[in-house]
Amino acid sequence: MNFRRSLRRDEPEINFIPLIDLLLVILIFLMVTTTYNRYRELAVDLPSAAGKASPEAPVQILVAVTADGQYRVDSETVGHADPDTLAGILTRAAGDRQNPIVVIHADASASHQSVVNVMESARIAGLARVSFATKTRQPD
Repeated sequence: MNFRRSLRRDEPEINFIPLIDLLLVILIFLMVTTTYNRYRELAVDLPSAAGKASPEAPVQILVAVTADGQYRVDSETVGHADPDTLAGILTRAAGDRQNPIVVIHADASASHQSVVNVMESARIAGLARVSFATKTRQPD
């Protein structure tokens, strides 16, 4: 008996259809998620201005706040004061000068309330221009 005759050997084949489907999905995904940037440059002619420097420096009232909450207005040591007393001192320091700027030099460890008291005193005294002095860090 010849049993070999009925056993026919099929050639293995590779099915490319699932591979093509997978590559198509990956291609669509890449097309959707890719960003296309266009770099545009605008030619802008900025206006220039020339002005004279202000003839006089603005009048400043220097208020120092120490770490323990004491105040010093210009060169006068005030000590601990409530906002009303400090407002009177600021009014006296402003005198008849027009629009003085109150510059607050507060210690880094001074309480916030001490600084707020100076701001409240400036409001009571009618001094609307308040600024803070800062210290710039030196590059390492």
